[in-house]
Amino acid sequence: MRDMVEPAASGGEVPAHLAVIMDGNGRWANARSLPRQAGHRAGVKAARNLVEACGDAGVRTLTLFAFSSENWDRPRHEVAFLIELFGRALERELKRLHDNGIRLRFVGDLDRFPDGLRHRISEAERLTAENDRMRLNIAVGYGGRWDILQAARRLAASVETGELSAADIDSECFAGALSLGDMPEPDLFIRTGGERRISNFLLWNLAYTELYFCDTLWPDFDATELATALRWYAGRDRRFGRAEDDESVGATDDVDQVAGRHA
Repeated sequence: MRDMVEPAASGGEVPAHLAVIMDGNGRWANARSLPRQAGHRAGVKAARNLVEACGDAGVRTLTLFAFSSENWDRPRHEVAFLIELFGRALERELKRLHDNGIRLRFVGDLDRFPDGLRHRISEAERLTAENDRMRLNIAVGYGGRWDILQAARRLAASVETGELSAADIDSECFAGALSLGDMPEPDLFIRTGGERRISNFLLWNLAYTELYFCDTLWPDFDATELATALRWYAGRDRRFGRAEDDESVGATDDVDQVAGRHA
């Protein structure tokens, strides 16, 4: 591995779908008396390392929250820098991702992004469409509430045209209309930076996801932090609402205590 050890080295089960909020770039820069832009650049490097590590470990789907719908409210100069940085990173990393069998998808409301960037996004999705080593979803201009609303509008339009009846809309049908409707729901969610919330990210999809929070700022999220998160996940007793059996009680309680120390 490059700057991050292979997650498989941590032992245990590897999540099929990992979702990540990469939080703390600005605070990382402030702590070093650097401009916020330096933190965002360092964050891009950390994201690259995570993609490589997940591919090596056998993670089939990775979803990164790169730019939320609320991020449009940041200062104009910072938004402009983030959009420019995103475009440069896409151009620089696309060949590497394609050569490594990564399929790219961008989810979110892209209408507010510049035409040139939207074109590069479409070309990246087209180029990598047949890759099957890992699916990399980049959430940009994304919000969980937006996702649910656009799914509701899409289904309502289908009812209006007669393609669908209201009675046909169940949980499976609704989930299929979401941005990631053709993918399994995340097994593990990681948020760095110390905040303990999901911040309007994949609201529907995270219903039974294991939620892992750590204080590490995103640019410092390294091999040790990732291995700790994966060990924690591997020890979880995932019941999806089912009753807890007697054999799992002690082990689960122990893992919860460990999680409390790392969260």
